[in-house]
Amino acid sequence: MNATRFQVGYKFETLALIPATWAETSRDYIESRESLVVRNHAQYCSVVRTGFGKSRLILAGEVDALWDAKPCRPDDPINWVELKTAATPLSDRDVLKYERKLLKFWIQSFMLGVPKIIVGFRSKEGILQSLEELETSQIPRLVKQRGKGTWDGNLCISFTANFLEWLKSTIVGEGVWRIRKREKGTVIETFRIEESGHGNILTRDFLTWRSQSGQGHVS
Repeated sequence: MNATRFQVGYKFETLALIPATWAETSRDYIESRESLVVRNHAQYCSVVRTGFGKSRLILAGEVDALWDAKPCRPDDPINWVELKTAATPLSDRDVLKYERKLLKFWIQSFMLGVPKIIVGFRSKEGILQSLEELETSQIPRLVKQRGKGTWDGNLCISFTANFLEWLKSTIVGEGVWRIRKREKGTVIETFRIEESGHGNILTRDFLTWRSQSGQGHVS
């Protein structure tokens, strides 16, 4: 079932996106999207510098599309768009499920600076039934006004700021650490799994660049 849901999501992206602006894309390509082979290789990456409370972060993540085109000036904001699919809510239980899903949608796009989310509502058979265009910044307000109030955006931000402060005071010294929260558990655990190194997260090219640029050694 999960594989089918992923496939539905990728198909929605294939139907919704074009490789260039509307004027630069051929009519043949636009009209043949229904028969295109579904792939998920093409993607953008948003890199942002942000902060929660006293903590400063550099984040990077995959983004689906641009609303128009990249701005000419690097400092101008980019009109990123994230595409999502969800089952059409048919009951109160479905509404609650979608509202919790909105939390995931909001967190991902909020942290990466994505201003717009387009949700495609599908039937149980995977047939697209309707679309909803959401402004990322307005999602917490929508949940309060028309939803069941299952989450609060300000509370999420406050928790994240406090968690990062706790994390910085807990993880000290070198090595590779693991952060774990068991499913349905209420405790967040941290423990060191390697006394040194970086867990092969950093590439050799990056380590070489870091060393040659005088930025310091990464153990």
